Amino acid sequence: MKKHWNEVQPVDRYIVGTNGLLEEYERKTITFLYQPLIGAACFSLYMTLWSEVEKNRLWSEESTHYQMMNFLSLNLQEVYDARLKLEGIGLLKSFVKENETGERVFIYELQPPLTPKQFFNDGMLNVYLYRKIGKTHFQKLKKFFSDEKMDLTQYKESTRSFQDVYSTTEIDFMNKDVEEASSIKENEQYIGKATSKGVPLDQIDFNFDLLLSGLSQSMVPRRSFTPLVKETILKLSNLYGIDAITMKNVVLNALDEEDRIDIEALRKTARDWYQMSHGDKLPQLTSKIQSNEYRKVQAKPSTKEEELIHYLESTSPKDLLKDISGGIEPSKSDLQAIEGVMFTQKLSAGVVNVLIQYVLLKTDMKLSKGYIDKIASHWARKKVKTVQEAMELAKNEHRQYLSWAEGKNEKKSPNRKPLRTEKLPDWFNDSNGNEKTNEVDQENFEEEKRKLEEELKNFRK
Repeated sequence: MKKHWNEVQPVDRYIVGTNGLLEEYERKTITFLYQPLIGAACFSLYMTLWSEVEKNRLWSEESTHYQMMNFLSLNLQEVYDARLKLEGIGLLKSFVKENETGERVFIYELQPPLTPKQFFNDGMLNVYLYRKIGKTHFQKLKKFFSDEKMDLTQYKESTRSFQDVYSTTEIDFMNKDVEEASSIKENEQYIGKATSKGVPLDQIDFNFDLLLSGLSQSMVPRRSFTPLVKETILKLSNLYGIDAITMKNVVLNALDEEDRIDIEALRKTARDWYQMSHGDKLPQLTSKIQSNEYRKVQAKPSTKEEELIHYLESTSPKDLLKDISGGIEPSKSDLQAIEGVMFTQKLSAGVVNVLIQYVLLKTDMKLSKGYIDKIASHWARKKVKTVQEAMELAKNEHRQYLSWAEGKNEKKSPNRKPLRTEKLPDWFNDSNGNEKTNEVDQENFEEEKRKLEEELKNFRK
């Protein structure tokens, strides 16, 4: 993952644009429906950028990111993270231009939110909001954004048509003149309302070809996979973590009598599958990297320790596994083990990264689910929130964790002699460079330590 100081600097300039007019109703939608999901910092950034565009206009004057940081009372890392979250949820598009001297100019185009009707029927955002605020508040919001529907069945429409009211007289100019007068230049655009395209999802993490290969034409006609159906499948896959093989059964259960895929049945089947697998719970929206609240390194790191901490804080667990594997995508079982820890134990992304690194180096680069779960539950009970806290607890409890690992090995191989040489992360050293254990054969340890430090150095590259 790129570091924010490579992506943006305080001196970089930016211009704010809006994709169509944004009005008071959009403000209420973002305040009540989006803010619980994106947080106060993202909400403040969106509103600040919006305020820079004058009323009934589409573009702002040029500013610098330093001014933005002062307005928001946020550092550059926090501004950058808030920007990414707005992009991810479909409220912002970013464009950048770099000139020959290296100066960068950004265009931040604010996107309109989904309408309340679109939001409450989205199939993904509404589930996250329900999980976040609870049933009672969710129902209040739905009532706030809806109104009683008037029953017109007892009424007869009496509206007059254009022809009934107006007549056309002779005109002394040609239609071509009107067309020329009405047209605008290529570098201009009319000011008007725009519609939201929703959350931008890509198909990288979902294999549609694998899904279709498991469903023959006789089972599900290809015409059944309309753009709306594909979009819904993509959302459900992202929301509930359903892979292409499992999705096949979900799709089959959503077919109607005419071999069409019923959207509501598709959602219900996916939801039932998830709740059966996760104890009747609903998924929640979480960031893939450590939140700013629990970060230590907010600026450019100045020491090797800060570089490592920043890497663990700003990298998702999936990307960490990929880096350790030399760019190879992690296996499904490894991802499920990590996702299970993040979901059940509510550990932050940075803490999970420390856990991954520790467990891999203690179990010969294998992610043992039982071992992960045991340490993770201990960290959850100790309320570990930051990368540093996780590192310190791993050092202090190393003997206990070692006994857990050896106890597991003894059950599998009772006659196997315990290995005396330990592999430990490079953050495991204390301030004097000494290890926290005296049971390691020093000669073998130094050799293993040298190899490990070289491996980790390559991983971080």
